[in-house]
Amino acid sequence: MGERKVLNKYYPPDFDPAKIPRRKQPKNQQIKVRMMLPMSIRCGTCGTYIYKGTKFNSRKEDCIGETYLGIQIFRFYFKCTRCSAEITFKTDPQNSDYTVESGASRNFEPWREEDEVVDKEKRKREAEEMGDAMRALENRAMDSKQDMDILAALEEMRSMKEEKTVAELDEEDEELIKSITFRNSKDYVKRIEDDDDDNDDNFGIPGQSSVTLKMFCGLKY
Repeated sequence: MGERKVLNKYYPPDFDPAKIPRRKQPKNQQIKVRMMLPMSIRCGTCGTYIYKGTKFNSRKEDCIGETYLGIQIFRFYFKCTRCSAEITFKTDPQNSDYTVESGASRNFEPWREEDEVVDKEKRKREAEEMGDAMRALENRAMDSKQDMDILAALEEMRSMKEEKTVAELDEEDEELIKSITFRNSKDYVKRIEDDDDDNDDNFGIPGQSSVTLKMFCGLKY
């Protein structure tokens, strides 16, 4: 069986690797990728909800001519888990997200609406500052004032927390000192001796009165 497991190949002296014809690859070759759904969607054919984190096999390809700041945009194809209808979505490097291209619709997500409102306000502000230098100066002054207010609030919270911590430590120290002082005081010792006297039951145990001892010694049998 040794002749069937030959690992070394013979290359003749006149072998020229440049003469070997190259294999032609398609320009936009699709690659099979195992991935998880990055968003919750609803199938446009059967109406099934496919939730974020669903695993599936997909085909990935480059979007020809679509880039963002030199970053290539990719397209993914996969099938619905119920009706096997094809759904496609693309990467969105501008927003660090994904966009559904066809076959489904993306579910409502509150955080996306908040981000859109913030972006809209930002674009509106930039448009206002574009032709008005005074407006831009006022906005910068308002931003600096807001930052100073935030820093002042943080400093106040930090100082309040430190004061609370110091007060708690002082209270603990006072309680510890009180307990030590009470244990070393005469009242604390007397209380223990009184308890011992109650438990002696007058049987000649140290701590009972002299009258009881005299009465006990005067008994005759």
